[in-house]
Amino acid sequence: MLRILTTTLALLAVAGPAAAETRYLAYDAADRITQALTRGVTLEANRGLFGAISVRRIISTSQRGSADIRRGGPGAVRRALPAGSTESAIYHIEPEGDGRGLSRALCPGSEEVWLVAGRVRLARPLTLHAVGRWSDGAYRHCVQLNYDWRGEWAMPPAQALDDSGAPVGAPVGR
Repeated sequence: MLRILTTTLALLAVAGPAAAETRYLAYDAADRITQALTRGVTLEANRGLFGAISVRRIISTSQRGSADIRRGGPGAVRRALPAGSTESAIYHIEPEGDGRGLSRALCPGSEEVWLVAGRVRLARPLTLHAVGRWSDGAYRHCVQLNYDWRGEWAMPPAQALDDSGAPVGAPVGR
C-alpha cells in the first residue's frame, strides 16, 4: 500500500508542472481566403497532462495583435457550421483590445464571434470556423480558415518595434 501511495505522489509531483505547460503553435495560411484575412496565426495553448491542447490566445503572426479567447459557447454555434464539418471545440473571441478588430474582420456586422476548431495537434493542419451572432439573434457561419503547420515556439512571436516616432538618419547616441 505504501508503495502505491509513494508512486502516486511521485507521479502527481511530476504531472503538476506538465499540466500547466504553455506552448506557442504557429500556422501559415493554407489558402487565399485565409491569407487575405489572417496570413498566419500563433496559438498560445496549454498542454494538459495527457496531451490535450486547450487554446488561450490567438496571436497574429504577421502583424501586431492578439486576442484572448475563452473556451465554450452555445450549441447554436456548432449548428451554424457547414454540413460535414467535424470541428467541435468552441472558443469565444473576447471583445476587448484586438479581439474586437479580429471579430470585425472575420464576421463583419455581427455582435459576437466564436471560433470553432478541431482537435489541435502538433505538426498537423488546423481548420477554424468563424461563427457570428447577429442582432436578430441568428447564428451564421462567416468563414472557414485553413492553416498549415509551421512550427512550435518556446516564446510568443516577437512584435515589430514601433519606430514611427524615430528621426530618420539621426546619429545613434547623440
